[in-house]
Amino acid sequence: MTSLDVAYRYGASPGEREMRAVNGLREVYGLRRVQWDEKECTIRIEYDASRLNEDTIASLLRRAGLMCAKSSI
Repeated sequence: MTSLDVAYRYGASPGEREMRAVNGLREVYGLRRVQWDEKECTIRIEYDASRLNEDTIASLLRRAGLMCAKSSI
């Protein structure tokens, strides 16, 4: 297993629906951790690179309703 993490910056604060959808991502096989930083407006995802990739993570976030861009943090 190769554990990687990627951070995304979001613009508007997510609403309740988006928060629930992102929380549901914890059930995705290979996704290890979801961390919010409201102060920096970022979400950091730790995942198993042998199962997922950055494009898949970005797609999952978009489907959850979170409009975000990869952060350089």
